[in-house]
Amino acid sequence: MPYHLRDYNGGFEYWCSTVCAEESQAELARKLNNPVASLISVPLQSNWDFGIGPADTMRYTLNIQPVIPISLNLDWNLIIRTIVPIISAESPVGIGSNMSGLGDTIQSFFISPVEPIRGWILGVGPVFLWPTAANSELGSGKWGAGPTFVVLKQRSGWTYGLLVNHIWSYAGQGDRTNVSSTFVQPFVAYTTKTYSTLTVNMESTYDWKNSQWTAPMNLMLSQLLKIGGKPISFQLGGRLSFDKPAGGPDWGLRFAVTFLFPK
Repeated sequence: MPYHLRDYNGGFEYWCSTVCAEESQAELARKLNNPVASLISVPLQSNWDFGIGPADTMRYTLNIQPVIPISLNLDWNLIIRTIVPIISAESPVGIGSNMSGLGDTIQSFFISPVEPIRGWILGVGPVFLWPTAANSELGSGKWGAGPTFVVLKQRSGWTYGLLVNHIWSYAGQGDRTNVSSTFVQPFVAYTTKTYSTLTVNMESTYDWKNSQWTAPMNLMLSQLLKIGGKPISFQLGGRLSFDKPAGGPDWGLRFAVTFLFPK
């Protein structure tokens, strides 16, 4: 129980150091659920996908996902979200060579108002596909671009919303299939007073060239802690595929560590 200033000399300082720290940690937990929060973060997200191809093989993907907010003025922020995948994939047919290396990079630029609009947090901008894959098996071989937007609301510990983008290819290797894909991610999360968060989302992609959905559902539990005085979040979860191309993964696991750098 924090002391009141009248009750104890120096009690206000004690109250502020205790309550303000709690509010700061609660604010960080809330911002973690917001894709366009004004918070520098570096998630390192490990994904294991199982049941791939006729040989039921496994693919590991480490997504390095830095988020960099830039204040444009008092009313607007620019949020740069980047996903750089490092992939290690077993041969889906059980013979031949395994593949490993860098995959294609996805980079989004969201223009977002500093204050919510009628309670809704918004972000809109372009998304880019960079053909950074180490070899043809790990990427599209195409340059791509398109629009992206996110809309969400946060209240009483709940966060719910939708993130969407669409990418068309406009250049790249002529012998590779053109890209036209829509990513749709509805999400809902609840954060407790102990800074634990339970999240459910769909990371669905529709391939317009092949008329095919890839639609895994993720269930994840995360915990915000302070280690050495620095905030860090740990996340553990799993997913099931509700729709997928032939030979796609049946299920998967996820473990993520997110380093936070509050202002």
